[in-house]
Amino acid sequence: MLLYACVLLLLGGRAMGSSHLRWEPHCQQPVSEGTPVTAVLPPRLDGPWISTGCEVRPGPEFLTRSYTFYPNRLFRAYQFYYGDPSCREPTHSLLIKGKVRLRRASWVTRGATEADYHLHKVGIVFHSHRALLEVTERLNQTWVDQDCAGRLPRASAWLPGALYELLSTRAPGDCMAALGFSMHELSLVRVQRHLEPQPGSGPQLVEELYLGDIHTNRAERQHYRPTGYQHPLQSALHHAQPCPACDLVARADEHHPPVLPRAPPLPLRLGGRWASAGCEVHPAVLFLTRLFTFHARGRSWEGRYRHFSDPACRRPTFTVRAAGSYSRGAPSSRVRGATELVFEVTRARVTPMDRATAAALSASEPSSCGGPGPWAVGVERDVTATNGCLALGIRLPHVEYELFKVERDARGHSLLLIGQRPSDGSSPDTPEKRPTSYQAPLLLCGGHGRGPPRPPTRLPGGGGPRARAGPFLLPLLLPLPGLASLGGL
Repeated sequence: MLLYACVLLLLGGRAMGSSHLRWEPHCQQPVSEGTPVTAVLPPRLDGPWISTGCEVRPGPEFLTRSYTFYPNRLFRAYQFYYGDPSCREPTHSLLIKGKVRLRRASWVTRGATEADYHLHKVGIVFHSHRALLEVTERLNQTWVDQDCAGRLPRASAWLPGALYELLSTRAPGDCMAALGFSMHELSLVRVQRHLEPQPGSGPQLVEELYLGDIHTNRAERQHYRPTGYQHPLQSALHHAQPCPACDLVARADEHHPPVLPRAPPLPLRLGGRWASAGCEVHPAVLFLTRLFTFHARGRSWEGRYRHFSDPACRRPTFTVRAAGSYSRGAPSSRVRGATELVFEVTRARVTPMDRATAAALSASEPSSCGGPGPWAVGVERDVTATNGCLALGIRLPHVEYELFKVERDARGHSLLLIGQRPSDGSSPDTPEKRPTSYQAPLLLCGGHGRGPPRPPTRLPGGGGPRARAGPFLLPLLLPLPGLASLGGL
């Protein structure tokens, strides 16, 4: 997988052994030179926030979200679940009500704010008989008390459109754990805004709400406290344009889930260069950017992951360049519309970008990371001969089982989705650990051009201590495939 480490590739098709890299400025500018992003501190949550498209959570689960926060700290959240990756086949909807209180700046994830929340009510509406049976079967597979099981109707007594309470302050019992559901995403919050250029008009204000990431293992979601983010929600009042899904999601409720416009499947054409759209925040306090190049001929890939110590990606700590090969793809049997690939990482080079990282690498066992001799800031060293770099968690050679998908946004830009890393920091080095959800999309910046924009079809649908670089965070970084640990190939 092209993972956590900022993937900046060797551009111009040069081999890993080349001493110089040729950059194309239009492909990936330094983040600080891109569109200025302003964090809102303390975060202002008031107002409606919506998904801008179909989201994929580990499982896989396909959903859209619509959250509204009120000045008195109360909130109302809708989560709409679907049976397909285009969010056109609603299965059930959750209505969640509660209260959230912002606390303090996070000591773990820089740039985030910690929050406490309390749920007052969680209700579920089933949109099909089959959806009811699937949720009931999930409850039957867990140890739930009779009161919890009795909250859902018997299959023969189900009423379309009826709201069934899974949690209420007025009644005992809580079915949330049995269903693998939690709202711990509310415990980590970040709000940011930027001006987005608009063709033929002035720049447009876009506001984004980042909430905590969801554990890739359903059984751990009740206990997990986020250190990264999900795909952001955008303000219903200040969102990117065009956005065919935005109005549909904003107008929906638990009885009328949004049915998004049909997204035609696209073939997986990897040729070209794919780059992070901005600074990425991954679990375990990783800030990075990624840039990958795929060569269809010989099915080889190259990637560069650039890590930083701050959430704006302005203070680099180290860079990893990696290269290897990948297999011929096959359609995924678990995640419809995705392609399964196997990646091998065979070569890697590391460049410390600050004194702390260089000192940490110099103190490591020479045979475990790049051989004898001190490391110097800005000087790249090949770690292939030492089978990687133990201090950074890089192991060579390394194989990962990946999940890929290509999409096109409403403006016609090609996006590459690569599998999400396991939340426990391990590597998807067996078929059983292959991802079922995705990391932040990469933008195509070379190779196949830009396609026609997706038509804005509207369909009725119902509507602290500072994190450090080096060995302190790296064991999560690599098992590359894209330096798996590096940020996902």
